[in-house]
Amino acid sequence: MSMFHVGPEFAFIGLTFLLAGFVKGVVGLGLPTVAVGLLGLVMPPVQAAALLVAPSMVTNVVQLFSGPRFGQLLLRLWPMLVTICAGTWLCAALVPARMMDHATNALGVALIVYAVMGLAAVRLVVPPRAERWMAPLAGLVTGAITAVTGVFVIPAVPYLQGLGLDKESMVQALGLSFTVSTIALAVSLALGGALLHTPVLGASLLALVPALGGMFLGQWLRHRISAERFRRLFFCGLLLLGADLALRGIV
Repeated sequence: MSMFHVGPEFAFIGLTFLLAGFVKGVVGLGLPTVAVGLLGLVMPPVQAAALLVAPSMVTNVVQLFSGPRFGQLLLRLWPMLVTICAGTWLCAALVPARMMDHATNALGVALIVYAVMGLAAVRLVVPPRAERWMAPLAGLVTGAITAVTGVFVIPAVPYLQGLGLDKESMVQALGLSFTVSTIALAVSLALGGALLHTPVLGASLLALVPALGGMFLGQWLRHRISAERFRRLFFCGLLLLGADLALRGIV
């Protein structure tokens, strides 16, 4: 666990979470995506995911309780939330360890898909009658991707956007989905031993400081800059980062 000793790597972790928190503050999401994506440049995704647990949990709980519709959303979204946990734990238990050698490439592909969907402004429309089967499917796939890459936005975010929720409910629904995903990921990492090392726990807790600082700065700037232009820049950067990660070890 030398990665977490004070030095250039530690500074990189701090700057990464500062930027990730800033992005979340401006556009309302992106902390785990940016953090795991950038940390994936210098460490395996499973190690990056372990660092993500505390900052993701705290910022998402804050977002979760930012609105008054928690009970209504829980009743509507529970099939997806349950299968997110099931998909995460099943994939972590069933995927052979040798396949995790390609986790960095898989992370890159996930970021590319997310960036392309964001740049193309893809909007899924989920008819009420289709929620019964689309919710568990979206949860299972999100959980499986979470287990391998530590990123839990695909396809959960497009699915939630397709429900036609108002802005306040959407923010709260994202917080609910991300909170459950973070808990599922933390349980998976703990069972695998990745969270049992004091340096990892300490680094994850320390990462809270720059993550929250960046988020508050982003929220302050949200109404002073063009959020749409920033969003496009965010997805362009994510596309380049994903391409780099996807091609590692291949070319």
